[in-house]
Amino acid sequence: MAPLIAVNTFVWHSLITTEQLEDVARRVAQWGFDAIEIPLEREGDWDPAAAGALFAELGLTPVVGAVMPPGRELVAAAPEVVADTQRYLRRCVDVAVTIGAARVIGPIYASVGRTWRMTPQERRAMVGELREALRPVADHAGEHGVQLGVEPLNRFETSVLNTTAQALELVDGLPPECVGLNLDTFHMNIEERSLPEAVREAGERLVHLHTCANDRGAPGRDHIDWDGIGAALAEVGYDGVLGIESFTVDNDTIATAAAIWRPLAPSPDALAQDGLAFLRGWTAGWAVSPARG
Repeated sequence: MAPLIAVNTFVWHSLITTEQLEDVARRVAQWGFDAIEIPLEREGDWDPAAAGALFAELGLTPVVGAVMPPGRELVAAAPEVVADTQRYLRRCVDVAVTIGAARVIGPIYASVGRTWRMTPQERRAMVGELREALRPVADHAGEHGVQLGVEPLNRFETSVLNTTAQALELVDGLPPECVGLNLDTFHMNIEERSLPEAVREAGERLVHLHTCANDRGAPGRDHIDWDGIGAALAEVGYDGVLGIESFTVDNDTIATAAAIWRPLAPSPDALAQDGLAFLRGWTAGWAVSPARG
């Protein structure tokens, strides 16, 4: 089974309303996308029931993105902050069920931009603390047939998880059917010595892949080793979603958070369509490999 190709609504909007979501979804379905990533920035911004009906009508496979602004923390935070973050992540799972999504993805551990230095002993303790804070969310996801995808970010956006190896250490001991990895080629390009080897290292724990150029624009016209990544994905039998995740320069909050200081394409529509065209050709060239059971 070939991977599904998705685009994130962050390409156009942050925050997004129900009306804006319908407009974007209808366009991306018309262009030929298989799936759509929808961030749940704030509860109530868009209507899950309406969105679920829309995606079913359009034949789009939805994926829920957990968003971690300041104040959402599962580790190195006050107990009430951790509890509130767990509640938010359980809500992401509930929304996923409502809209028909099988996965909730993102940096579901600490707020984006939060960094601090740790000794090796402190890091070991932090990983254990984080695993235990994530466990009840994973249990809730598993009870509802949803899988979490934990996303490592680059060193400038977090000090918690930067590499595939670190993310695998975290999810070790958590049920694979409940928790896997969401890798992102933009972050991997900074942190991994070999992107294909990182994919092989993730193996069957890879449940979602963000396919972004090294400048965070549309994939394809950049220096990332797409041939090597494609070969590695075929080797591990990856048949999940390939998501184009980029950000609009027109939104002050998200542009600042993601350090987007210039347009990454002539328009958001062009970014999405160019990325789709590349990914269609790229996946068509993968070596045939049995899908994972």
